[in-house]
Amino acid sequence: MVVVPTALSLLLTATAPRCADADPPATAAEHATGSATGSSTGGLAAQPSQVNGSEITPEQERAVTRGLEYLAGRQTPEGSWGNDGGYGATAAITALSGLAFMANGNLPGRGKYGDNVRKALDFITRNQQESGLFSANATQGEMYSHGFATLFVGEVYGMTADDQIKENLQKAVRLIERCQNPEGGWRYQPMPVDADISVTICQVMALRAARDAGIKVDATVVQKAVGYVRRCQNPDGGFSYQANGGVSGFARTAAGTASLYYAGIFQDKAVTRGLDFMTHFTPGGNRGDEDGHFFYGQYYAVQAMFLAGGKYWADWYPAIRGLLIERQNREQGSWDGENEVNVDYCTAMALIILQMPNRYLPVFNGKGPGS
Repeated sequence: MVVVPTALSLLLTATAPRCADADPPATAAEHATGSATGSSTGGLAAQPSQVNGSEITPEQERAVTRGLEYLAGRQTPEGSWGNDGGYGATAAITALSGLAFMANGNLPGRGKYGDNVRKALDFITRNQQESGLFSANATQGEMYSHGFATLFVGEVYGMTADDQIKENLQKAVRLIERCQNPEGGWRYQPMPVDADISVTICQVMALRAARDAGIKVDATVVQKAVGYVRRCQNPDGGFSYQANGGVSGFARTAAGTASLYYAGIFQDKAVTRGLDFMTHFTPGGNRGDEDGHFFYGQYYAVQAMFLAGGKYWADWYPAIRGLLIERQNREQGSWDGENEVNVDYCTAMALIILQMPNRYLPVFNGKGPGS
């Protein structure tokens, strides 16, 4: 395997903001007409993210419909989610909920849940501080909230070219750049003093979404982030929580591998080793729950497998799809789990995972090397 000639080529290539109406999600029958693509050596697809006719099933569609209805009913009048579980209404959970609706083809004011997306966007931008930080009642992990919120605003801007939120996004990006620590990563608080792989992926992904939408991102920030992520990888291919060593874990390996993808690195031994480590935790074998961060881990794992394509995606998605359908609360339409943040968070994460085949969110539609 070789490194892409310019590791940051995808992130740094100029792209104009996307401004196109979203079509309704394809039905299972419509997806069944899609052709699957072959895979190259190692299970990586020659062209990642290609449609596979078996991705969307009637059971998946019913689970998504129930989940979206439940989540819409949980939004507060002020536009937020996440008021239970002791965490308060955070920008992170509101952003993830907004992304769950966008993954179904909704945009602010457009689509069945367009008003929900609009209210979520208004809540997040209304709670942006002068420094650029998106924060709403986040008593801990402010950079988690900021990363997810910046991702959400970046996706909205990239799909609508709404100049009213361009400055919000630019200020959010500048804050991320300022808060990068000397190692190249980020930690819980908006200050450059520490780093871990979990918070770092949130910022790398936010920067990717912003850059894809046409917002200037400092190339050296991304380069330093790639260096930090690489130093978190262990000889077994898994990733540790911090660069100073530690055991490999499923959730942090998913985060580390996704970080490399969103930095524009598609063909690299570090990526393949991370993917191969994750295959030991294929959903249904109960190992994906081992480190206590099921939804967080699966959220990044499904993205990494989607971007890898080929056998990785073909094996992973049906497994996580079946597991999530099985775990859904059929009466309410929600998801929950032990030691998770709260029901809103779990439900939003599950919906994003299940709707990956819709291919609506631009940040998830990474292009392969050479594009």
